[in-house]
Amino acid sequence: MEVFALIDALEDIIEKGVPLPLSGKIIVDKGELLELIQDIRLKLPDDLKQAKWVKEERQRILLEAQKEASNIIKDAESKINSLIDEHELTKKAYEQANEIISNAQKNAREIRLGTKEYADEILENLENIIKQTLEVIHQNRQELKEFKK
Repeated sequence: MEVFALIDALEDIIEKGVPLPLSGKIIVDKGELLELIQDIRLKLPDDLKQAKWVKEERQRILLEAQKEASNIIKDAESKINSLIDEHELTKKAYEQANEIISNAQKNAREIRLGTKEYADEILENLENIIKQTLEVIHQNRQELKEFKK
């Protein structure tokens, strides 16, 4: 993600800042910082679009999994109905259908959980990036305010 590179560049500018004696403060190029902040702002919407895409993709995968589970269940029911007339085969068909249904439900559950975890991880990463960016911006603004005094 380009936002990470921009944040790294922001950190580099801060690290390379000229220290002010006895204050723990530094002097940095305001224009350079503002340019980086603007670049971050321009890149963030792409990250937000990606997060939206991930959410929509998760929903699509969940719907696919549910359709697949329904199809498997319908297939199992169809098999059961075709074997009803034969007593011994009917018993085996019920067992097999239940196993197929159980497996389909298990697979659908695993897909749903995996998709939710993946989307949550992407959103958490995006949230952390935004928080870190806001912290850096806030710290820089504080330093600029103190520097003005």
